[in-house]
Amino acid sequence: MEPQKKIYHTPLENKVIEALKTVFDPEIPVNIYDLGLIYNLQINDQTNDVYILMTLTTPNCPVAEDIPGQVQDAVKTVEDIGNVKVELTFEPPWDRDRISEAALLDLGLL
Repeated sequence: MEPQKKIYHTPLENKVIEALKTVFDPEIPVNIYDLGLIYNLQINDQTNDVYILMTLTTPNCPVAEDIPGQVQDAVKTVEDIGNVKVELTFEPPWDRDRISEAALLDLGLL
């Protein structure tokens, strides 16, 4: 297994990630960030506009229509954030390998 690379985030990115961690998947008691549902997070340096590409654990998720709005609302609470756009994708499909080690421990899967 390859060692994980250390990723350094800006202070604003860290605040957005903390906001994302307040949104939970309704079927698995883990936040969407640690579940690996966030595929891409971009913040414009000039405007602080945020773009999030995310997925769900399954395309048939009963809250598929609600979660992107919850994500948008959570990120909008971050001070100095501009516009927030959340896009939902199912390519590539989510799988358990995307779950963080901390979440695996919480779920008793490690």
